[in-house]
Amino acid sequence: MKAVVTRVSEASVEIEGAVTGKIGKGFLVLLGVGQEDTEEDAARLADRICGVRVFEDEAGKMNLNLESVGGELLIVSQFTLFADLKSRRPGFSHAAKPDLAVPLYEKVMAECEARGFHVEHGEFGADMKVSSVNDGPVTLLFDTKA
Repeated sequence: MKAVVTRVSEASVEIEGAVTGKIGKGFLVLLGVGQEDTEEDAARLADRICGVRVFEDEAGKMNLNLESVGGELLIVSQFTLFADLKSRRPGFSHAAKPDLAVPLYEKVMAECEARGFHVEHGEFGADMKVSSVNDGPVTLLFDTKA
């Protein structure tokens, strides 16, 4: 699994003109599922995202995690994270098909919720408009196979 995680002061996702997910302070997570990914990858990724310490403490150091700041998560499916960029036209053959990707996408969200976090989300496979106010900016790349 791959994830692009951005620290935000707010973020939202809109589908067909309606806001379907919105958060305040926390993480916007663009999540891609690959053909080789498993439930173990989903659990490990959720643990890493929820535990990473990139929020500033009272000394201005990135030392606090999502729980410490009462943060939320907006998780949006993003199959293009598995793009093959060898040519000018990306290929997506390494991205998981929906029968594997949807349950693993949902597993990541469930794992985050089980850790006590409020999770908003997009809709798998939908044409979405994602907005965010990046905080920092701080953007991290996670890859369970790296």
